[in-house]
Formats: sequence, C-alpha cells, structure tokens
Amino acid sequence: MRFLLYNIRYATGTGATFHLPLPGAGYLRSNKRVLKGITQFIRAQDPDVVGLVEVDTGSIRSGLINQAHYIADSLGHYSIYQCKYGVSSINQFMPIVRKQGNAFLASPRVAGERFHYFDTGIKRLIIELELEDCAIFLVHLSIKFRHRHDQLRYLHGLVKNCTKPVIVAGDFNTFWGDHEIYLFCQAAGLVSANPQGVSTYPSSSPRRELDFILHSKQIEITHFEIPRVLFSDHLPLVCDFKIRNES
Repeated sequence: MRFLLYNIRYATGTGATFHLPLPGAGYLRSNKRVLKGITQFIRAQDPDVVGLVEVDTGSIRSGLINQAHYIADSLGHYSIYQCKYGVSSINQFMPIVRKQGNAFLASPRVAGERFHYFDTGIKRLIIELELEDCAIFLVHLSIKFRHRHDQLRYLHGLVKNCTKPVIVAGDFNTFWGDHEIYLFCQAAGLVSANPQGVSTYPSSSPRRELDFILHSKQIEITHFEIPRVLFSDHLPLVCDFKIRNES
C-alpha cells in the first residue's frame, strides 16, 4: 500500500511574492495553478491513501473550492476532512480560518474514520483512518513546545489503545529537532520511515525535519522518498508499506 503525506499550505504557493505586500499575505490567496500542480503530482504517485495537512475546505480564499474534494475527485478517491480547531474554538466562527483543516483521501476500498481532539493547543484535530490491517493517525501539532508535548502524551494514549499496527503521520512542528519525539516513539513503539532524518522544510532549501511518518514495528516500509516538488513550503513524503506476518 502506498501512503502520501503532504502539507500543501492551502495551495497558496511559495516564493518571494508570498510575502507581498506584507509578510504572510500569501495566506489570504490560493492559486488554482498551484492546486492543479499539487493534484497532478499526487495523481502521478498513485497513492492508496493521502494525508493532507493545511487544506482549505471551501473558503473565499480558495474561491469556495473544497481542495480535499477537488484532489480526491481527480484521484477517484473519497475524502475525509474536518476543521483543525476544537469544536468550541472561536476559530470555528472566523472567515477563512474556519475552513482550514486536514484531510484523508482514500481509495474506495478504504473506510472507517474517527475524529479526536487534543486537550491543548490551537490546532487540535486528530483524524484516525482505520484500514483492514492497521490504523493511520493524521496530526498537525502545535507551534508551542509545551503544547506539543501535551499533545504527544494524548496521542500516546490513542496509539496504545489501538489494537492494530499504527502509522502516525503529519506536521509535527519539531523546530527543536527530532529528539522532541524520541520518548514518544520509544513509549509508543514507533519508528520513523525516514531513518536518515532527511529534512522536509522549507521546500526550497530544506533544513528541518518537521514532517514525519512514524509506524509500528509490525509495519515494514518497502519504499520511501521525499520528492523535491515546490508547490508548498513543505516537501511531501511518500512510502510504500506492508504488514509483517508475525508468525
């Protein structure tokens, strides 16, 4: 099975113009050309499951286009998405922001999803996708160091309660390095699909490993790569995996 993880930054693109006329102004405008490029790239990878971080689900920024639906329709997949903020967050009532979410795109043979929420941080959504032989958790952890560690503790509980091998994937915002998640991985029995620690951010000149695919030891990674595509400020991760026969 092939899994693709990509923080697409709401298809707002990259480059110097992103910060014009003011720093971060690019977050207010998406680009249909960028969305089309992201879609073509993902389709060419032929994934069974796609985890999208920072997807616009239909705000005025995207021209009311639900980017999860747009990409899923091109793949012949179905989409699962949700606003990344807590159900009681004030962000649920703010234009544009209330349409910022994360999403799974999955082939028709994959079904079974649950939504969980962290107790701390602004970005609280955890999407769990249950497959026949394993479960995948998609996350976007907090910018704040203290909140990230609280979130990892909560995530550990979900992983330990899962009766199947698991994959935990997403943007972990580990600005202090991968040692931030060392104890979490040890406690949860997870290893990285990127053992060399290849950086994923920023895409133009990667210096930090912010995006991870972590997996149970019962899951064998048969192929892993980080394609150098520049549609977002993050690079995508692509991995093929299978479940080891424990017998």
